[in-house]
Amino acid sequence: MKEIVLTRIDDRLIHGQVMTSWLNYTGANKIMVIDNGTANDTFMKTVLKNAVPSNVGLGLFTVEKAAARLKRGFKQGDKVIILVKYPDTVLSLIEEGVEFEHLNIGGMGAAPGREKFYKNISATEEEKEILKKIIQSGCKTEIQIIAEDAKVDVSKLL
Repeated sequence: MKEIVLTRIDDRLIHGQVMTSWLNYTGANKIMVIDNGTANDTFMKTVLKNAVPSNVGLGLFTVEKAAARLKRGFKQGDKVIILVKYPDTVLSLIEEGVEFEHLNIGGMGAAPGREKFYKNISATEEEKEILKKIIQSGCKTEIQIIAEDAKVDVSKLL
């Protein structure tokens, strides 16, 4: 889908790097947050809506609703950033028939059970296996914190 300008794993979802670096770099006019917990959390919905500039549309979706929305496609002129917290969300979408050409990993911070595998990017063994499956689906997966950073091929790190 040419309307998707960035698909990114970032456990912080919307924050300064996304708002300054990635919105400017991609020219996005819509953000899709796909996370079952966030989509059902009234407080977090309000926080995220307030963090997005007024000229950028924001949609918060469960995985199931996002898969249906992505399969429908977008209007001409839409430039969409997809944000998810975890690799398993991307794999679930792929299993639902959504195809991704490229995946950006920008934020997978330290957490219990996670080990650092590149600078500030950490993952559990299960998440690493999920990333391998995403790569095997044909999705080029790279670490790139901000748009100005060099891309790092995740397949060479796993």
